[in-house]
Amino acid sequence: MPDSPLPRPTDAELEILKVLWRRGPCTVREVFDSLSESKQTGYTTVLKLMQIMAEKGLVRRDESERAHRYEAALAEEETQRQLVGDLLRRAFDGSAKRLVMQALSAERASADELEEIRRLLDRLERGED
Repeated sequence: MPDSPLPRPTDAELEILKVLWRRGPCTVREVFDSLSESKQTGYTTVLKLMQIMAEKGLVRRDESERAHRYEAALAEEETQRQLVGDLLRRAFDGSAKRLVMQALSAERASADELEEIRRLLDRLERGED
């Protein structure tokens, strides 16, 4: 993990990261094709975004082949943890309770999700995590 957190990805950058997390290392064309299934975007837009993301450190670029391959610099969970931590500090003054309460009241959790949350809380109370 980097010494300091990576810059917060924009919404468009997160869409690209989701493709890379789901598919693994990809060329710009592969990311473009995947994104084009659900939204209209230009190839050059995707290319430019991925170049910017490489400069920011959000993705790594393998230049060993003619078609460069990109992969996410951090695992999905690590990026989510950074984003939640940033939101926790900026919007909730560091209060995990307030963040969780708002999250659970904004979107109904399934029974399975609630059970998983209970298990996590139990582990945290026992000091296991």
